[in-house]
Amino acid sequence: MKKHILVISQYFYPEQFRINDICAEWINRGYKVTVVTGIPNYPQGKYYDGYGILKKNREKYKGIDIVRIPLIPRGNNPLMLALNYSSFVFSGYIWKVLAKIKADYVFIFEVSPMSQALPGVWYAKKRKIPCYIYVQDLWPENVEIITGIKNKYILGSIGKMVDYIYKSCDKIFTTSKSFVESIHERGVPKSKIEYWPQFAEDFYIPVEKNIVPEIPNDNSFNIIFAGNIGQAQGLDILPKAAKIIKSKNHNSKIRFNIVGDGRYKTELINLVKDSKLEDMFNFIPKQPATRIPQLMAANDAAFLSLSDNPLFTKTIPAKLQSYMACGIPTIASANGETNELINSSNGGVCSPAGDAELLAEQILRLSAKSQKDLSEMGRNARYYYNANFNKDELLNRMDSYFGEASISEGKVCSEEKLYL
Repeated sequence: MKKHILVISQYFYPEQFRINDICAEWINRGYKVTVVTGIPNYPQGKYYDGYGILKKNREKYKGIDIVRIPLIPRGNNPLMLALNYSSFVFSGYIWKVLAKIKADYVFIFEVSPMSQALPGVWYAKKRKIPCYIYVQDLWPENVEIITGIKNKYILGSIGKMVDYIYKSCDKIFTTSKSFVESIHERGVPKSKIEYWPQFAEDFYIPVEKNIVPEIPNDNSFNIIFAGNIGQAQGLDILPKAAKIIKSKNHNSKIRFNIVGDGRYKTELINLVKDSKLEDMFNFIPKQPATRIPQLMAANDAAFLSLSDNPLFTKTIPAKLQSYMACGIPTIASANGETNELINSSNGGVCSPAGDAELLAEQILRLSAKSQKDLSEMGRNARYYYNANFNKDELLNRMDSYFGEASISEGKVCSEEKLYL
């Protein structure tokens, strides 16, 4: 009889999160998967077309059963975001009371807010089954940084909730090694915590260099950023670096292609306009994830950044694995583990978070490299990805916790012939 995994994730298809692919892989491995999630509204802050409180409460995706519980859309201000977070927990509690699902395991996909884990913890306690959590964002640290809340009573209350969740989970998986240490410092035994890095979906592969209609074909050095355009991404550094590049080299043809949507997008566009840098920026609407590799292939490098904050020295953004899997050099403005990973791979360059001067210098140096050198960096990135973020090997490790024997051999994508 198939083992039944109950996944708790406030975000799920059609929202673009890696949990979509993880669940689809579990279906392929013979598990039954049910996902309890909210009404899709990320990152725009309003319900997706065709969805609502009374619309599509039950859905099927790649064999996955989706149960959507009511929540208030996140909107574009702190009050709406707080209501969005709390409404999922409230609806999750009601669902837990009424739920007739009989699962064997609970798996919580934790990106902010961590409060979304509570319905999963409550259900696991009720059913007396193992509960696992995959930590993408550290709380309460993330709350303090993103919201600016400093009140010790509020942060203390959030900290107690976090400790309750960690204590209630049988195993805690993390996206970075630094997270292991941070969680251990909260009194959680190290034996309970495991580094389980993210992998990219199978469609993230090297694609032959091409031309796409969204990006002008004018021999510019093109740099792509693809993903959520939020405050934590620290994208305000790009207009600063662009201004420095322009002052140092008036003849340099460098373009930043920003693909995506998010709460910070309007402010970023205004920054670019105020700095009179429109000729160096190209804003492209949010695209289906499956199209991102094609867009990357029309660029010379990919960019990621994180704000200059101690928390983000411990963070490895999911887009890094996507960039590496596509075999494209990465330009990063980040500290800590992200910096170390890029340097270890020889698949890109990394400057300290917030250092626009050094970032500008690195972009200019990279833009002067030959296509042969850039291709070599891309190959290094892809090989590093295969060696450290192999999907089959990571899922095999997770299988051992689910007690399944469906262990498959690690595979190398056929697209590797591009580099052989």
